[in-house]
Amino acid sequence: MVRKVFFSFYYDRDVQRAGIVRNSWVTKKDREDAGFWDKATWEEVQKKTKEEIGKWIIEQLNGTSVTVVLIGKETSNREWVRFEITESYKKQNGIFGIYIHNIKDFEENKDTKGNLNFGEIAKDDDGNSLYFDDLYPVYDWIDDDGYNNLGDWVDKAANAVSKLSEDTIRITPSSYTKNWSC
Repeated sequence: MVRKVFFSFYYDRDVQRAGIVRNSWVTKKDREDAGFWDKATWEEVQKKTKEEIGKWIIEQLNGTSVTVVLIGKETSNREWVRFEITESYKKQNGIFGIYIHNIKDFEENKDTKGNLNFGEIAKDDDGNSLYFDDLYPVYDWIDDDGYNNLGDWVDKAANAVSKLSEDTIRITPSSYTKNWSC
């Protein structure tokens, strides 16, 4: 099944590595439909107010079922990456991370591994904070053979959310009451 995917990453630092991941499985025609944008688009968006940028990101997430966070050295420090993760969580996208530090840039350089300190993503039923690595799998593009496995990772993320939604609907007391009320 074809899935519409949103890629979240730090554009200025990681666009070359992100391009390798994004282009590994998506044809040029599909890129526009999958939350891709080029430098000109990103430069134009950066001129907008914070409110306009937030609205633009939410529009880019519309119609997607999976968000892939491409984790470079400084990704976790980026305000808009955090926003994209929390908005993806709210819309119940399947989410996972991919470390991209081992992908060589155009000058054949690797980078320093990033961290997963994106801050609180949500709270559990007891009010405890949930963080990225509590909620989502994280792969390494090189060590976990992302070129051959990205499609499977996307499907797993989408299916996990779908399964969770089905189970939640079946066992939620309010849905049970609604189905049997007179």
